Amino acid sequence: MTNLATDTRRRALGKGLDSLLPRVPATAVATPAEPESGKPREIPVDQIDPNPYQTRSHVDQGQLAELAASITANGVVQPILVRPQASGRFQLIAGERRWRASQLAGKLTIPAILRQVSDEQAMEITIVENLQRADLNPMEQARAFERLAREFHMTQEQMAVRTGKDRATVANFLRLLRLPASVQARVEAGDISFGHAKALLALEHAEEIEKAAQRVASLSLSVRQTENYVQGLIHPEKAAKKELKPEPPIDPNVREVQERLQRALGLKVHIEDHNGRGKVIIEYAKLEDFDTLLENLAGE
Repeated sequence: MTNLATDTRRRALGKGLDSLLPRVPATAVATPAEPESGKPREIPVDQIDPNPYQTRSHVDQGQLAELAASITANGVVQPILVRPQASGRFQLIAGERRWRASQLAGKLTIPAILRQVSDEQAMEITIVENLQRADLNPMEQARAFERLAREFHMTQEQMAVRTGKDRATVANFLRLLRLPASVQARVEAGDISFGHAKALLALEHAEEIEKAAQRVASLSLSVRQTENYVQGLIHPEKAAKKELKPEPPIDPNVREVQERLQRALGLKVHIEDHNGRGKVIIEYAKLEDFDTLLENLAGE
């Protein structure tokens, strides 16, 4: 049953990029480049231009350095995706981190697959490819979904199918755009999380949300504490009498391991550590996530 669920999940995710890569006649772009073959070819990194449709606005330099070290040791495992330009150069479609890390590692060439696609197709591929990854911050994801809705007239259901996410998840990300700009900036900077932002959206007025966000950040409230705090603002008569207290700070080493596990598993991870003893809590939202987790832990 696990294999069947995993296969179904992979097919669903596969609809994303595969459905966005229709082959068009080579005459669509006048270029001296070789016709696309589907096979990777080595392309000089300095002949590739950045993607003008990139959704990601922030790249973690530490993670980029780690990827560069991996590329130095093992090379680029997965080719990037580019499209040829009339000038003879190439424009990046997908794989910006691999391209930038290759430059950082001092590589002269990078394996790339050529695709002849229109501007619109390149934009849609870029957005969907980024949304299928787990390293966009919540606001970047929200703006990417909004762009798919605005520029490609996709419904929330269609966006969910293209990116392999639940429709409710898509709706929750889009709701983040209702936050005041100052609060969106806090979410983007990581001062408050996606869960905190969802809780704050229960408030109606921008001023109220901004003040609440400031309090949440300054007191380092958990999501549950934030939900209780917001409910107290909405229903003051039911507010708790005792003052909210900030949770104990997380040890930087524990936080780093927690974030590494989250990146590796693509799931939310919480580590409770008490002088070297504790537990690791891994959250999953659906059975497909659990199947993937099982595969990773069992080494299948």
